[in-house]
Parts: sequence; structure tokens; C-alpha cells
Amino acid sequence: MTVSNPVSAEPGRAATIPPGLYLIATPIGAARDITLRALDLLAGCTVLVAEDTRSLRHLMELHAIALRGRRVIAYHDHNGAEMRPKILAALADGQSVLYASEAGTPLVADPGYQLVRAAIAEGLPVHSAPGPSAALAALTVAGLPSDRFCFMGFAPPQESARRKLLNEAARIPATLIFYESPKRIGRFLDDASLCLGPEREAALCRELTKRHEEVIRMPLGALAEHVRSQNMRGEIVMVIDRPIPVKADATALDAALDDALAQMGVKDAAAFVSEQLGLARREVYQAALAKEKRK
Repeated sequence: MTVSNPVSAEPGRAATIPPGLYLIATPIGAARDITLRALDLLAGCTVLVAEDTRSLRHLMELHAIALRGRRVIAYHDHNGAEMRPKILAALADGQSVLYASEAGTPLVADPGYQLVRAAIAEGLPVHSAPGPSAALAALTVAGLPSDRFCFMGFAPPQESARRKLLNEAARIPATLIFYESPKRIGRFLDDASLCLGPEREAALCRELTKRHEEVIRMPLGALAEHVRSQNMRGEIVMVIDRPIPVKADATALDAALDDALAQMGVKDAAAFVSEQLGLARREVYQAALAKEKRK
């Protein structure tokens, strides 16, 4: 394995950083969750850009990193169009520019996307210094399947749009991850229980890595009832299990195989239909072979 690290100073000490845009992940709670590489970049980059400059300055103070007169630029949803040209100009001038989200990994429910797109379009180097992520932290403690997951971001605040999203997500064969506010979590769970089914397993992960961290694991229906009597506070990540397989009858299997075999080979059709209908792959494969032989 080849390891590349352009930073050569001790962690947190100023070092010469090659030109480029550096995306650093910042703690979602515990300040010591920041990586050594992120500290190096905080100390060495010539321009510092942050979704919330107050949070960035506080993080630097906690880790004894001096500002040393460097520029600190606020970049968020409301000023992105105005600030992007200035940041791109600094990059084109050969400066090392750090971008930090308020908490967690940049571009995950964060306004940095357009900045990265613009830098790539200009042929400017973009680097990631990975680290904390609320979505992945929740997935690791939820106790739900993690081999395939889908990050859904924040659900819309309007009921009709939220239910539309949840109905679309109902068939996704993967664990679902949502961000939600404590003010809307009750309505979200009511709609999730309605659209995804009250028996689907879920985990409500609140204030991860913070003092009052809490993980509540129960089916969506029971969770919706539980939350009604609670005064939820803090950041919430919802992790919801994939659809519960429903056994299909012979007629449904036959029809699904007809559709699949019209578009793909026997092996691929069997894999697709077995997952779609929640049937054993061997059983579906044998049915597909028999159907092919009858042609």
C-alpha cells in the first residue's frame, strides 16, 4: 500500500501545504475526534474557509492552533455565489485552501458541493482529509445491516413532500439513513411508520459522541409512540432497516421471471427476482432454468 502525505510537520504545527482545496472533517461532538492530518491542515493552509467561522475558530483554540493573520472566509448557502469566485481566485493563485463544514464531513448535508464542483471545473486540485461523520457513526451503533446503505439527507418539512420521499424509499433494498431535527422527529416517525411499515426495525441516534448520547432501537411504530412522550433535543440521525421480504406465490414468481428474462440472462434474472420477491436464489434460479427449457 502506498501512503501519500504532503504534510511533514508534527501534528498541529505549521507546515508547507501544496496548493489545492482541502476538505477536512470536523468533530460532531467530542473535540478530540479530529484527525492528526486535519490538525496539520488547519495549522498550515494559507486560507481557511468554513460554513461557520465561529465553530472553526473555537476548534482551533481547543487544539492550540494559531491563526497567524491568515484569512478566514465564511462560506454557506446564503453567500456561496458571492464567495466562490474569491476562493477560486486564491486556489488559482497557488494557495492552499482549507474548507470545513460546521460538524462532520464536508458535502454531506453541507453547502460545499458547489465549491468543489467549481474547483474541479477549473482543473484545480481537490483533496479530502476524512474523519467524523454522523451518518456513519449512527450506522455503526444502530445494529442494522451495514453492507448496503443509502443516505437520504434531511426529509422535507412539508408532510406531502416527506411522504412522497418515504414512499419512494420504501422499496430501496438498503438500510436508510436520515438526518432529522428534534422539532420534526415525531412527524417524521409517524410518516415513516405509515409509509415504510410499523414493523420495520429502526434506531434513533441522538447527540452522538456528546455527553447525552442516546440510541433507541425498536420498530418504527413503537418508536413513534415512544417519541410522543419525550422532549427530544439535539442532533438526530435515523437509521431504518431495509424492506421486510414478502413471500410471493407461484403466479407472482412466474410473472416476475417473465419480465426479468426478457431483459437479462438466467443468472442475472434469478438474482434480481430473488431479491425483489424475498425468495431463495437457488429456488428462483431453478424456476428460471425450467422456464428457459420450455421455450
